[in-house]
Amino acid sequence: MASTQQLIETAVRRFQEEVPALANLKLVFELELRGRGDVQMFRVELPGPKITKGVADHARATVEITRATFNDLAAEGTASDYREAFEHGHIKASGDPNVLKLIAQVVERHEQRARLRKVR
Repeated sequence: MASTQQLIETAVRRFQEEVPALANLKLVFELELRGRGDVQMFRVELPGPKITKGVADHARATVEITRATFNDLAAEGTASDYREAFEHGHIKASGDPNVLKLIAQVVERHEQRARLRKVR
């Protein structure tokens, strides 16, 4: 079983590989993993990623996710899986609205291009 920091790094790298337009994004965000009565906080700095445990100072965004959902997505999740989890409320994001809007637009355009490739 991989450590939590290794899982976070794997999830970030897989997401960046799938959506390469986000690979050079410079961002510090806080990842809040909620388990049964336990909350773990991680600071994730991009590009990199550099992951440290604890509260993130100067975070532009905060991402809240349950531990079980995170484990599933980190192991096998795609960008569309993350978007679907966000739309169903399993992932909550808050912070700078411009950063959140930018990420949403990049992921949406990536999915549109992927649909076009499938049609051809």
